[in-house]
Amino acid sequence: MPGKISVEALVAGGRATAGPPLGPSLGPLGVNVGAIIIEINRLTKDFSGMRVPVSVIVDTETKQFEVKVGTPTTAALLAKEASIEKGSAGGWKQPVSDLPMAKVVSVSKARMTSSKRKDLKGHVLQTLGTCVSMGITVDGKSPKEVIGMMKSGALNLPEE
Repeated sequence: MPGKISVEALVAGGRATAGPPLGPSLGPLGVNVGAIIIEINRLTKDFSGMRVPVSVIVDTETKQFEVKVGTPTTAALLAKEASIEKGSAGGWKQPVSDLPMAKVVSVSKARMTSSKRKDLKGHVLQTLGTCVSMGITVDGKSPKEVIGMMKSGALNLPEE
C-alpha cells in the first residue's frame, strides 16, 4: 500500500547503526538505510551518550525520508549536566551532584519543546522532582526545599 510509513526507535545519540532496531524496520521499505543512519547520527550528535527518540517518515513511492528527533528524558539531560552516569540509589537522601538553578531551568526549557505544556514554572517543578529521585541538589539545597520555595513565592525563576 503506497503512502507514508513512520518508523520510531530509541537510538544512542550520534551512534545509530544499521542493525536493530532501525535496519530491520527500514530495509524492507527499499530506502537507503545508510543515508538515513548518517542523517540520524548528524542530528543526534549533541546527545552523545543519551538515548534519543527518533522518527523516520518514509514515502514508500518516492523512497524519500524525513528524520524527526525528539528530546532525551529529563533524567538523561540532568545526568549530562551533572556529569554523572546515573542518579543516586538513595535518591535525595544520598546526593551525588549539585546543579545551579540556571542549569535546571535550561533542562526544563529543552524538555518544553517536546511537551504540549508551555508553562515554564511547571516544567521547572517537574525537573526539580526528577532531581529529588536522582539525588541532585540545587544550589546546595535539597530539591524539595527549592520546590517549596518556588511554590511559596520565595524563589522566582531567573530572568531570561
